[in-house]
Amino acid sequence: MAYHLEGRLLEVCDCRALCPCWIGEDPDNGTCDTIVAYHFDKGSIDGVDVQNTTIAIVAHLPGNILAGNWRVAIYIDANASADQEKALLKVYSGNAGGPVADIAKLVGEVVAVERVPIRFEVMEGRGTIKIGDTQYAELEPCQGATGANTTLADTIFSTVPGAPVYVGKAPHYISKQPALGINLDLQGRNALQSTFVFDA
Repeated sequence: MAYHLEGRLLEVCDCRALCPCWIGEDPDNGTCDTIVAYHFDKGSIDGVDVQNTTIAIVAHLPGNILAGNWRVAIYIDANASADQEKALLKVYSGNAGGPVADIAKLVGEVVAVERVPIRFEVMEGRGTIKIGDTQYAELEPCQGATGANTTLADTIFSTVPGAPVYVGKAPHYISKQPALGINLDLQGRNALQSTFVFDA
C-alpha cells in the first residue's frame, strides 16, 4: 500500500453556497478561487508517518472544475519534517496514485510550494483554517429542520471521494495569493467540511 490517510477536510471558495462545481456546473463567477485543506489525524505514505500534519491548496479554477487546468499554490505545515513534506507532495502531485491522483490530474500548473504555520480547527461542520498570514477562513454549518447539519453526497465531483460533506458558509474568507491573481476578503460564501479515508 502506497498510502493510508485518515483526517478532516475544510474547503471554502468565492462561490455562493452551495458551490456549483460539486455538481459539475460552472462556478458562479465564471471562475472559482478556493482553499482546500487536508489535516491528517493518522496516516502513512510509503512508511512515513504523517499524523498531525496539514497540507493546503489554494487554487484558481479558470472555468468548469471538470475541465481542469487549475493553477495552484501548495502550503505544507511548517511543523512537518522534510520526509513528511516529500511524502505529502508525492501524494498530492498524483505520483502515488489512488483517489488523490484523480483530483491532482485536474491541476495544470503549480505556481508555488511553501512551508508556513497552519492552524486547522474543524469538527462536525464548524471550524477555522489559518495558513500563514495570507489565508484565513471560518466555517459554520447549514442545518436542516431537525437541527442536524446538512450533508451533501453522491456528487459528480468531490475533494473527498467516497465521503459525504457538511454544507456550510464562511462568515469570513480571506485569501491573498498574487501568483494566482487572488485577493479576496469575503463574507457568507460557500464552505464545506468532511472527514476522509484515502487508500492507495
